Amino acid sequence: MDLPTAMGKANVGEATGAEASHGAFFMPTVESITALHSDMIAWRREIHRHPELAFAEHRTASLVAAWLREFGVDEVVEGIGRTGVVGVLRCGAGAAVGLRADMDALPIQEMNECDFRSRHANVMHACGHDGHIAMLLGAARYLAESRSFRGTVVLIFQPAEEGQAGAKAMIDDGLFERFPVEAIYGLHNMPGMAAGTFAVSAGAIMAAADSFTILVRGHGGHAAAPHQTRDPVVAGAAAVMALQTIVSRNAPPSDTAVLSVTEFHGGEAFNVVPDTVQLGGTVRYFSRKSGDLVRQRMAAILDGIAAAYNVTMTLDYREGYPPTVNSAPEADLARRVAAGVAGIDCVMAQEPRMYSEDFAYFLRRKPGAYLFLGNGISTDGHGLHSPRYNFNEEILPIGASFLVRVAETALAR
Repeated sequence: MDLPTAMGKANVGEATGAEASHGAFFMPTVESITALHSDMIAWRREIHRHPELAFAEHRTASLVAAWLREFGVDEVVEGIGRTGVVGVLRCGAGAAVGLRADMDALPIQEMNECDFRSRHANVMHACGHDGHIAMLLGAARYLAESRSFRGTVVLIFQPAEEGQAGAKAMIDDGLFERFPVEAIYGLHNMPGMAAGTFAVSAGAIMAAADSFTILVRGHGGHAAAPHQTRDPVVAGAAAVMALQTIVSRNAPPSDTAVLSVTEFHGGEAFNVVPDTVQLGGTVRYFSRKSGDLVRQRMAAILDGIAAAYNVTMTLDYREGYPPTVNSAPEADLARRVAAGVAGIDCVMAQEPRMYSEDFAYFLRRKPGAYLFLGNGISTDGHGLHSPRYNFNEEILPIGASFLVRVAETALAR
């Protein structure tokens, strides 16, 4: 494989208007990281050109492993959780801290026009994972050279964040047994926040994301004689409306939860009542208590509607990512570090969002914090998962500086 050199330079002038469209940014405090800016741009663009979907990040993982070895990382292990990569930096006896970046892309056709646009049809880094990789690579190179900590830094390049639970796959593959850490940190770029600002808070900052399918079975027939049928369409419509009352009429207003029916499939002809219809959707919540309440009420409501409409309703409820919950000491440390990087006025409270993130699995096992890093306030409206999403390369040194400083602070000499 023809690997780009880790020292390869990018022409910063090729950036797709990030500075203009994303607004002002703040210079980081790690000057050596700032000097790596063009390298991080080059790494990010190389990864952006060749995006790979969940658990198919073979080229990306190989590149990451090769760069880590070139930087002088003490130990590099591939294939953790199928396509994950772990790098280990050691500097004397002490505690261990984990730093994580996600690696997978999305099944989206890129619509940006730039010379480093995706070369693969219907695959795109539309969530900024390419930028996250570049930031952690920048931090890895700096820490490998400086050894400005006492203990161990575990660099976690995780596959399959986008709905495939790559974090859980790494954990199930023995990540923390093989590479034990006392705490773990990660960050995600966030469009709509001023470039270079941070948001971090203790507690639940992203929601659980469960999904469900409801199969409604009736008895079909001629649409002109509906009295001879047991109409699953009408029953399904009643279910859609009734399910919307669960959050508004059962959950306390102080508990945030969302139930959305997003699919309704059934029927093939205008004059035929079908035998079955299928509904599907998602449930989002921050507390286990809220999730259990929604699930229990769904089952009860569907049983009642099935009896009322003389049909059967089968609920297939699937638990997804758990809530992402930052631990208080680590969130406080992250806030102090972010303030040192960007300035105290550029660190804000982390508004809980109904997105989900499989970093939650790491936080179930280890204390830690997950931050948002402002990607810029853009007027084009193309946010995460848009085919015209644009990662702001000016924030690369800021994210890398945070990762360096949080490791150094947690592992202070």
